Amino acid sequence: MADLFGIGLSGLKASQTNLSVTGQNISNVNTPGYSRQTAVQAARDPSFTGAGYIGNGTSIVDVQRVYNEFLSNQVRSSTAINSEVGAFQTQMEELNTLLSGTATGITPGLQNFFDALQTSVEDPASLPARQLFLSESEGLASRFNTVQTRLSTQTEFIGQQMGTLTGQVSRLSESIAQYNDSIGRAVANGSEPNDLFDARDEAVRQLSELIGVTVVPQDNNSINLFVGSGQPLVVGKEASSLQVVQGTADPSRAEVQLVSGGSAQGITSLISGGQLGGLIRYRQDVLDQALNSVGRLALSIADEVNSQLGQGLDVNGQAGGQLFKDINSPDQLDLRSQARPTNSDPNTKLNVFISDTSELSTSDYEVLFSSATQYSIRRVSDNAVTGPIDITAATAPEVDGFTITLPTGGSVAAGDRFLVTPTRYGSGGMESVMQQPEELGFAAPASADSSLANRGTAKITQPTLVEGPQPIDPAVMQNFLPIEMSYAQGSNTLTLSSAAGVITPTALSIVPGQTNTLEWEVDGYSFSMKMTGTPLDGDTFNINFNEGKSDNRNALALSELQTKAVLGQAGGRSGFSFVDGYGDLVQRVATFTAQARSDSDSSAAVLKQATNNRDSVSAVNLDEEAANLIKFEQYYNASAQVLQVARSLFDTLISSIR
Repeated sequence: MADLFGIGLSGLKASQTNLSVTGQNISNVNTPGYSRQTAVQAARDPSFTGAGYIGNGTSIVDVQRVYNEFLSNQVRSSTAINSEVGAFQTQMEELNTLLSGTATGITPGLQNFFDALQTSVEDPASLPARQLFLSESEGLASRFNTVQTRLSTQTEFIGQQMGTLTGQVSRLSESIAQYNDSIGRAVANGSEPNDLFDARDEAVRQLSELIGVTVVPQDNNSINLFVGSGQPLVVGKEASSLQVVQGTADPSRAEVQLVSGGSAQGITSLISGGQLGGLIRYRQDVLDQALNSVGRLALSIADEVNSQLGQGLDVNGQAGGQLFKDINSPDQLDLRSQARPTNSDPNTKLNVFISDTSELSTSDYEVLFSSATQYSIRRVSDNAVTGPIDITAATAPEVDGFTITLPTGGSVAAGDRFLVTPTRYGSGGMESVMQQPEELGFAAPASADSSLANRGTAKITQPTLVEGPQPIDPAVMQNFLPIEMSYAQGSNTLTLSSAAGVITPTALSIVPGQTNTLEWEVDGYSFSMKMTGTPLDGDTFNINFNEGKSDNRNALALSELQTKAVLGQAGGRSGFSFVDGYGDLVQRVATFTAQARSDSDSSAAVLKQATNNRDSVSAVNLDEEAANLIKFEQYYNASAQVLQVARSLFDTLISSIR
């Protein structure tokens, strides 16, 4: 009877354990990361009798979780990719809306600006038309300021979010290290803690939503986690942490450091995957380029418009004033360079003067001093190096449209490094500074007429100021104007003469009957005009200082900036216009956004498929568990019936002895 009792009791215990495992599965059907468990049952060693080996029942030898490491790794890597793409797309959508929106984009403001200018071109003497142009210039500057503010806010948000995410990464890393310790102690006691394994795997999956990690299983059932190019985040029961600090190369940007023991290592450029990787990739690949592109456009518009207005005369006969704030104003210079905190004098800044906006790129630059007098410039976008350059040279060499000098009182030493951002803050510094519409230099500085006594058919166009000081000096021009051109038929030349001023050349050869281009220079001012028809001997033409308030020739030249190629001319390239430059930025951002949407959809589909694959193996199926409940209940009842039979037999035996 003892054998039958033991067999029945073992079955009862086994069925009870199976019911407990099934109940555990059912109760955790909605627990994130839970892997269903199953009891592993085996027959006990049989006992030898004269009739042979007779079994001694069954035992539960293990409770295993149904787990596939390959499928779990797929879920983990897919989670990291999907989270990165999601964070990247969120920022891209915001940037795309900002740059292409009717209310916030630059294109509508630029169109309104040139439309108002066209109104002034049609009636240059109209003060209301001039005032409208001033108002639209203020609106255009405001749009640039808004874009700068929004992009700067996005930069600050990314820095704050990086701080939040690194804190969460550190907490999860510490939790995983503790799971490693707990699992190690439990396994040392001879059993595997399935629920702890699941909890650790779920923590790793959550960590993958924040940052891409590499998981390396160890022989003692612990796991090591690495980020970047192999930087240890968790090793056994020891966890490193992440922290956000002020950037070394760019002090205005938050950077990520891995803190292990007493040392810290910068890993920002090494991070990929997860929300943290998405934010860093967006900041590096898109946000910086957008800031620099919009800033370059703002600087170019301000410089080109101011330069052209300075080549004309206002209503009072004075040189045209500046419509926008000087692009090399002290507040702008102050933002264009940042010293590294480790420099010999971290408060020293470089004077970065923009000399040619058409040559500007959208890259940042690193300046490295090899000595107190020599430095080299590295363009960050392609690592092209210029130098060494002597900081004490009388004339600073131009690099990509800007020059660098050392401010008075500034000091540098060998090894000092500076981040130079010529265009990053250009849009924030754009400001319409002209207050009086009469100061707009819409008139050309010189006019031409033919003598009434001329006998030939020659006609001349109005002269164009090709080159001159910025701005022009009306007093100097009034000194050398008027200039008289007298034609000599025998030599087919025009002789130029002035009461004052040095004219070069003093004689211009022409071909009668054809279109002739006449070019000359006087006291630093270069002019050009055309002559058609046939002059006769003694015909004269006069170049006078312009006093016409209704003249719109310089305003027409200003309006040509709408389509003129004034950007991106570095390296001899043909360049592009304001509208094309901004349109290229909007198009690139739209392309990035569309790609991010596509990547988000595809990565979400991959993650869903990976999760389904994992769940098909490890997740709890309620229908299956319900069937198991019925099966193990019947198993329990049958085992109890075995005990009942054994009891009846025992009672019968006892009764027969009595």
